[in-house]
Amino acid sequence: MKRKVVLELSGVERHYGQGETLLSILRGADFSLHTGEIVALVAPSGTGKSTLLHIAGLLEHPDAGEVSVNGHPSNGLSDDKRTAIRRSEIGFVYQFHHLLPEFSALENIMMPQLIAGLSWAEARARASQLLDYMRIGHRGDHRPAELSGGEQQRVAIARAVANAPLVLLADEPTGNLDPETAHYVFDALEALVRQSGLAALIATHNHELAARMDRRVTINDGKVVEF
Repeated sequence: MKRKVVLELSGVERHYGQGETLLSILRGADFSLHTGEIVALVAPSGTGKSTLLHIAGLLEHPDAGEVSVNGHPSNGLSDDKRTAIRRSEIGFVYQFHHLLPEFSALENIMMPQLIAGLSWAEARARASQLLDYMRIGHRGDHRPAELSGGEQQRVAIARAVANAPLVLLADEPTGNLDPETAHYVFDALEALVRQSGLAALIATHNHELAARMDRRVTINDGKVVEF
């Protein structure tokens, strides 16, 4: 069965000024992400991994080129419409979990659903389901400070997919974890992607984890290229 393209970058450019010097990070970058696939983004620091993720997630505007999410171009959209797309179509996971410390694991996962308009009961039911899926259902009442690093990151992943996005963007999601915990977290993430048909782009320095993904890409001279 042919997979659907849910994220597409076409001719994307991003430049930053440093004094009188123009630093070109992305130079006509092209990239497509399909439903149900996990793609590893492996590149040295400073080559533009985070910039690529920010542009793909509509957090930054490209200087040229187009970013389309689920077939809909984003250039020319208002900030409100870009925010609406991020809220409903894109999930984010970062190296640090960024959980709200005053709320429990369950409440952290409920939060984006409540913002999206779900009822308390609906949000709680889905959050509980996701916690069970990530194998930490018994930790739902615990606050982030009471969770291990691996548990915190699994809560962050569950929160990122709480609104059933089409695309998951992750920036070094296992970077702060020991190797055994990193594999455990990735196992849970992979199972979630396979089960839901989500599309995931994961920036990582972990070559062992990258080798387990469907494809590996890097950034070379401002372009996205396959390994």
